[in-house]
Amino acid sequence: MSNRFRNSPPENLLHVATLGRTIGLKGDMKLNLSTDFPEQFSANATFILENGKEVVLSSYNPDRELVHLKGIDSPEAAKALTNAKLFTTFEATRERCNLSEGEFFWFDLLGSRVVEGETVLGKVQEIERIGPLDYLLVTTDPSFVSKGLPNTFLIPYIDRFVIKSDAVSKVITVEGGLDLLEAS
Repeated sequence: MSNRFRNSPPENLLHVATLGRTIGLKGDMKLNLSTDFPEQFSANATFILENGKEVVLSSYNPDRELVHLKGIDSPEAAKALTNAKLFTTFEATRERCNLSEGEFFWFDLLGSRVVEGETVLGKVQEIERIGPLDYLLVTTDPSFVSKGLPNTFLIPYIDRFVIKSDAVSKVITVEGGLDLLEAS
C-alpha cells in the first residue's frame, strides 16, 4: 500500500476516531471516537490512516470501546498504531450511517452562507465541538471585515441562535449572529 498523503488528509476525508492504547494480548485497542455515529465501526469496515494506508476492522465492542484490526494480532503490532487517526470518506459515512428525516451531517453544512434577515454574515468554515456544545466557525463576510470586525467568529449551534439549517441550499439562518460578530 502506498502513502496517499503525507502531511494532512485530503478535504474529502473525515477524521472519525483515534486509536488508543493496547488492551490485552491479542492486539485489541481502545477506540476514541470523533463522531456521533459509532455504527460505522462494524466488522469489515475500512478506514484510512494518516499515512494513507487502509485498515480493516475485525471487530468493535462499543460497550468497552475496543477495536481489533485485521492483521494486528499482538500488543506490539497494536502499539505501533497508538494515536493513529482513522479517516473515512463522506460517501462511506453516508452509506454506513442512517439519518432520520430532517437530519444532516455536519460536513454538509461546511461552506454554507450564514444569514440574518437579508444580511450575509459569512460562510461556515468549520464546526467545532467545545465542551458539550457545537459551534459554527464562521468566516466573516468581507464587508464586515473592512469595517474592522474579526475575520472569523463563533455561533453556538443552539435554537436560540440557529433558526434554520438548509444543507441542500447551503444556507443557515441565524438570529443574534450579528451581535456575536460585533462582540467578537
